[in-house]
Amino acid sequence: MKGVVTKSTGSWYTVYMENGNRVDCRLKGKFRIKGIKSTNPVAVGDSINFEFEEGKETGVINEILDRKNYIIRKSVNLSKQTHIIAANIDIAFLLVTIDNPPTFPGFIDRFLATAEAYHITSVILFNKLDSYNDDQLEKLASLEAIYTDIGYKCMAISATKNIDIDNVKALMKGKTTMFSGHSGVGKSTLINAIEPSLNLKTAEISKQHKQGLHTTTFAEMFELSFGGFIIDTPGIKGFGVVDFEPSAITDYFPEFFKLKSQCKFNNCMHINEPKCAIKEAVENEEIAYSRYNSYLQMVEGDEEHYRTDIYS
Repeated sequence: MKGVVTKSTGSWYTVYMENGNRVDCRLKGKFRIKGIKSTNPVAVGDSINFEFEEGKETGVINEILDRKNYIIRKSVNLSKQTHIIAANIDIAFLLVTIDNPPTFPGFIDRFLATAEAYHITSVILFNKLDSYNDDQLEKLASLEAIYTDIGYKCMAISATKNIDIDNVKALMKGKTTMFSGHSGVGKSTLINAIEPSLNLKTAEISKQHKQGLHTTTFAEMFELSFGGFIIDTPGIKGFGVVDFEPSAITDYFPEFFKLKSQCKFNNCMHINEPKCAIKEAVENEEIAYSRYNSYLQMVEGDEEHYRTDIYS
């Protein structure tokens, strides 16, 4: 029987069947030895085949169908384990807050590069618009200008004040979408604004550390009354990129990719080489320095210093 995984709690998976019913399934053992380099071989959004266990209302997943795409990250702790956040996504919405908690450009760039690598459309939602002072609004405008110029769709919203929520819903209609970002950026609050009947649990920000408190502990997919599905994901503290060849990272920065053919050397890494079109564009402020800095950190495999306040 076919279904879509709508929730993963580690050992059990909730599967949404074609007839609208849901069934709890576990994995057949062979998936754990298939060499899938991830803590979760089956992800929310996966289309799967399963069979009911004899005499039970639970099932066993025996096949993962081909994925259209997926988005994956590497843990920034010592384990360095990889984790598939979600699969078969039409749009990945990245929720960004300027403060309370702060989202730094390096984090944004890693998320966007990963989405580019796996052919996922990204939209940046600058949330909590109603709460910012003039300095914070200036930072927001600066970031919005950078990513809009590159070609990313950006929207300034407020989940609590219902600012521009209808336009977000319009993008989501009939699609499978995902909300991601740090804990505390308002993912669950935004989902409640979009689909109030879900009534997801939310929590206050820690005033001392300006960090969010985890309210979503497992990724979960919800059906939307206006058509489509939304995947709510746990807050991400850090975003380690997975298996990027340094020479390929240019391709995941659209504004770099457009210019790289103009470099003197075909194998230019855009670091120390002469007559590099990308370095010239940075010097001429045609490419944001924050983006170039993110690129360098990714090429060098720096998983520690990208969480810095660079808004230029």
